[in-house]
Amino acid sequence: MRSERQKGEFPEHAEENRRLWDVNARWWDDRIGDGNDFQTLLIEPATERLLDVRAGDTILDAACGAGRFARRMAELGARVVAFDHSAEFIARARERTSGDAAVEYHVVDAANAEAVLSPGSRRFNKAVCTMAIMDMPEIGPLFELLSRVLTPGGAFVFSVTHPCFHSAAIQRFTEIHGEQAGRHVIRSGVKVSSYLSPFARKTEGIVGQPEPQWFFHRPISMLFESGFKAGFVVDGIAEPRLPEAEKPKAGIRWHDMPDIPPIMVVRMKLS
Repeated sequence: MRSERQKGEFPEHAEENRRLWDVNARWWDDRIGDGNDFQTLLIEPATERLLDVRAGDTILDAACGAGRFARRMAELGARVVAFDHSAEFIARARERTSGDAAVEYHVVDAANAEAVLSPGSRRFNKAVCTMAIMDMPEIGPLFELLSRVLTPGGAFVFSVTHPCFHSAAIQRFTEIHGEQAGRHVIRSGVKVSSYLSPFARKTEGIVGQPEPQWFFHRPISMLFESGFKAGFVVDGIAEPRLPEAEKPKAGIRWHDMPDIPPIMVVRMKLS
């Protein structure tokens, strides 16, 4: 049985998880490398607001994928050190990044990043992890690493699929209801049958990807507690939503349920 400290950690899936992302990396980047609604309308605006990137910042980008947000932070004047456990993602990130960009890439896992990142130097004043914590078998090592490489008061901003509304176990639905006034109205939403218990389950992040990926569900309290144990406090949170469709229809896209946030963005600071 897992101890209290180990709940929500799934190290037994780590090696397969890395293999799957190497298999899926270039396929994913081919489809979303130039951005999609989740990135341009939800993830990036909220992350930029909470991270408050400024010229002269030194930022660690954990699980950077193909480097889209790392490049954006460099454009805003930051110096960025970015890493991912997938060699394929880092190869694509280097291909997409100009030689004069202030971005340094590494192939490394958060649990084994100390040699590369010189944790004793506290060289970073900010850190970010964009839509990847739910893809990590273990998150404790990431928070512990950040507690050693961030300056006191340094900010860490992470985004995840919303643990309450957008996990691998939820079901999306749409229904037509007859109101007392005699009109029919469309209601779309999600059905949640489990939330508090962490789990690991395979799913498709994008329909049709080469292989299903591991998804690691953790409730909000567990995500926050991982940060608290490492000395962080929460001081910012956003639950962005997609804009309502001009003509509501019976559908299960996130655009069809604008009152339900599909992602959550959190800012923590090192106390």
